[in-house]
Amino acid sequence: MPFPAIFAVTGLWQLLALLLVVAVGAAGSAYVARKHHADPETLPDAVFWDLFAGVAVVAPAVLLGALASPAAGLMLAAVALASTAASFRWTPALLRRQRMRRDGRRATADDAAAAARHGEVLARWRRYELDPALCIDYPQLSDARHPETSALLKAMRRAELLRPGAGRGGSAGLGGPGRADGPRYSDAVARLETALAEAERSAGALGQPRLSPGSAQ
Repeated sequence: MPFPAIFAVTGLWQLLALLLVVAVGAAGSAYVARKHHADPETLPDAVFWDLFAGVAVVAPAVLLGALASPAAGLMLAAVALASTAASFRWTPALLRRQRMRRDGRRATADDAAAAARHGEVLARWRRYELDPALCIDYPQLSDARHPETSALLKAMRRAELLRPGAGRGGSAGLGGPGRADGPRYSDAVARLETALAEAERSAGALGQPRLSPGSAQ
């Protein structure tokens, strides 16, 4: 049967509808199957059911076209194979981009929470620098010769370097949001909190009352 006769047997719109069903069904099934295959938490038989669902959608469409015209059946089968191959080929890159965007959003949220904690730690530290009474009572917290105070000052510099938007030395240059292989701002702030607690403990200042939530502003 000549190729243009496909349209006479199946109808142009019917053929286009079958092509759409076959392409979407095959590509979607391959995408979901490969996504589940890459997820270690997926049940072992999930991939089988993904492929089975794809076949259940694609096979009737191909068979329907083949019954109307062998040439239409061949065309639909070729589209199904091409869609499956393309989806299987490009799914890892798509999943990688999705994971990077998800990690980026999570890192941004973590950085926002860390920035609030960072501000509270700095506000607490400044009391020992700016309050005359605390300066007299706890001079060790202003003396870098003490190991705990020296460690605190180093942790402060590190956290400031990793603060988002801190310039060339900031998180954009040292790993940044969404980079699992680089230093993280939230981790640096956690170390700063620990270093301040250790310095306060060493100086005998751990009994000092904590700042109220709005006092860090």
